[in-house]
Amino acid sequence: MPISVLMPALSPTMTEGKLAKWTKKEGDKVKPGEVIAEIETDKATMEVEAVDSGTIGKILVPAGTEGVPVNKLIAVLLEAGEDASGIDAFINKGTAAPKAATTAAPAAVASAAPAVASAPAAASSGARVFATPLARRIAKDKGLDIASVKGTGPHGRITRSDVEGAKAGASAAPAASGARTAPVGSGPNARQLADMLGMAYEAQPVSGMRKTIAARLSESKQTIPHFYLTVDCRIDCLLAARKQMNVDGAYKLSVNDFVIKAVAASLMKVPAANMAWSDTEVLQYKNADISVAVATPTGLITPIIKAAEGKGLAKISSEMKDLAARARDGKLKPSEYQGGTFSVSNLGMFGVKDFAAIINPPQACILAVGAGVEQPVVENGQIKVGTVMSATLSVDHRVVDGAVGAQFLAAFKEFIENPVLMLA
Repeated sequence: MPISVLMPALSPTMTEGKLAKWTKKEGDKVKPGEVIAEIETDKATMEVEAVDSGTIGKILVPAGTEGVPVNKLIAVLLEAGEDASGIDAFINKGTAAPKAATTAAPAAVASAAPAVASAPAAASSGARVFATPLARRIAKDKGLDIASVKGTGPHGRITRSDVEGAKAGASAAPAASGARTAPVGSGPNARQLADMLGMAYEAQPVSGMRKTIAARLSESKQTIPHFYLTVDCRIDCLLAARKQMNVDGAYKLSVNDFVIKAVAASLMKVPAANMAWSDTEVLQYKNADISVAVATPTGLITPIIKAAEGKGLAKISSEMKDLAARARDGKLKPSEYQGGTFSVSNLGMFGVKDFAAIINPPQACILAVGAGVEQPVVENGQIKVGTVMSATLSVDHRVVDGAVGAQFLAAFKEFIENPVLMLA
């Protein structure tokens, strides 16, 4: 019997992807472990391996196709002794249950995909519906039955984008009298307005990565109660230590390497800042897994320096260079950018003095680091020139209070201004 080859879910947040390339063609024989295609997800390009042996009988989704839904039939594999004559009948029957999944995905991803697919069924049977507060509110305003919406968030959670993309139908709950049918302040979007006014523009397609960034950060800003704390750090000693440590050319440390190490050390000193909100409980992380924002041609991604508290500056620097290079090439594995307990966003290299970053859920904190700027400082009653770096902590007030955030910044300032403490 022919075997279905389905679009794999290569990350918990993936709902569709681009079939970038077929590495096999119709008629080619494949063995388990062989790469048969390359898939562009919302964050990276990943290779897909075959699980079964057979012959590629028919390719249904050509290379370059975007927006291919997860679990869509993309090809048919023939077993030994079978010919292509039965493929059309196999497809027309709408065989939903393949004999075996013929695309391999990381174990953590594979276990997460069924949870997403089964969410509507669980909801319709009267089970608890998992949805964000914003999604529930939008569903109510649209007159939608929240249980009828398929969730694409972690473990099938229904998010804002799921509800906004759903249409009210037969299963929709009656709209409450006076309920809004459109968001407050709704009006023409950017393209409609530009067309109305005759503005010149070039329309560019929104990448899967940009869609994910937009959805996650919109949800973060609207559902997480942010507050902000800023501290100025004098980094003259750090710059001197960095210059001395780089002198032999064995490695080249950046200021950001020191920042990552200082954040990890500070989280060990103030563990109450290394936490996350999880609806019915809060999580206390035991390791400092630092997500570091990296700009790529398609958008922002945050590769992770795991257990940074136990790594030296040279190790952090080496890992960060490797992760950043592969992030820009779209070659990161999901395990290298998913998770993390705390984020760092550094725009100092672009000359930005200070800024406030948006929290990367489900984390509770992100540190925005600005450029080191020479300015007058008072030292022992004397005015001198010093190099000062501003750092702003964005905090989720549901789990981290102002005093805890202040304690974290005090620890961070101590480590940054006394880099020798990070070498202990």
